[in-house]
Amino acid sequence: MPVAPATVKILRMLQTRPTEPFKASSVIPDPVKINHDLATPEHGPRALFFSGGSAFNGLSQKITAYTHNSIHLVTPFDSGGSSAALRQAFDMPGVGDLRQRLLALANQSAPSQREVCQLLQHRLSSASANESLFRELNDIISGQHELSRAIPSEVQQEITEQLLSLAKQLPDNFNLSRASVGNLVLAGGYLASANNLSASLQRFSELVNIRGTVRAIVDVPLHLGVHLDNGQTFIGQHLLTGKEYPDIASPVSSIFLSRSVDEHDPVTASLNRENSQLIAGADIICFAPGSFYSSLIANLLPTGVADAVARAACPKVFIPNLGSDPEQLGMDFSATIQALLKQLRPSNESRPVSNFLNYVVIDTDRSRYPYEINPDLLTSLGVELLELPLVTPQSAPYYDDDRLAQVLLSLA
Repeated sequence: MPVAPATVKILRMLQTRPTEPFKASSVIPDPVKINHDLATPEHGPRALFFSGGSAFNGLSQKITAYTHNSIHLVTPFDSGGSSAALRQAFDMPGVGDLRQRLLALANQSAPSQREVCQLLQHRLSSASANESLFRELNDIISGQHELSRAIPSEVQQEITEQLLSLAKQLPDNFNLSRASVGNLVLAGGYLASANNLSASLQRFSELVNIRGTVRAIVDVPLHLGVHLDNGQTFIGQHLLTGKEYPDIASPVSSIFLSRSVDEHDPVTASLNRENSQLIAGADIICFAPGSFYSSLIANLLPTGVADAVARAACPKVFIPNLGSDPEQLGMDFSATIQALLKQLRPSNESRPVSNFLNYVVIDTDRSRYPYEINPDLLTSLGVELLELPLVTPQSAPYYDDDRLAQVLLSLA
């Protein structure tokens, strides 16, 4: 039986896994490593990121200059925006965050790739009647849309095939307002692959020639559930993030996965073999900035994630958020670190903290954070605090993506 291309890629990556424990460089960023990676990004480090939403897409774009081997494990639990309509119609995972990360890693320097990405980034109007939106979708499928006419015929054929799979099953009353073409293509690939999200992601990756690997942390259609300190429980990631609904009124006590978005139906999900191998074979693991619970901690919920992290013979790095995150209501620095470690290393865990976390990387200006940094806590845990100039006048109040990329790859 032939081996799937994605599996071949994973096995090839694992063949060069380092066997020696990581030793920190005295110079960060390390100019020798950085120049080497810039010269040969196709052989760059396997930098693995646990992240979800759009907050990390800028760094994802920058990191392709240094490595074409980055790995992005993304949450498929989004229940808002145009993903919500697709999830309701087809009982599928959320693809919006996955689509954004795929496009962030796309090789837009290749011929016609910029035009392909423009089509896949396009959103249908929010002002037009649904009948008009269906006509626009038909124009995209037939290749008559102005964005479709700008791409090569073989790429248009692939997009048409996936959109036709979707169109044949779209309910007549499906709301196409603000629908992302990329989301529709991913949904079509999902349906055409007998509800196989990994297969759809692989087809999309080839469409835009991504420089890296993007995978959902799990491939099953689950939803994010939240318990608050005030006793409230709700299902739906969109209710937590503070983007489509008001900020939560009480701190988060825990999160869980639910089979249903309509009722409390907790379920345990397991990490698949390919994702487990990718984590265990990484050259650096980054717990990335972004929405703390919905983008980061949710990625760590599936059974097997913590074990794979512990097996990885590489540095594990946490980068706290700058500014305030609505999901971290009532949390100080210590609570943030403890919440991360609790998910990776529950109370019955005997392995040392160093198996799960080695570094916390922050900007040299501690006032940029919404709480006081507590280095004593990190010292007691055996975790090193790295304070580096990560915010520039041009990037403030955010991290400078290029500086952050160089720091992380210096640690790899």
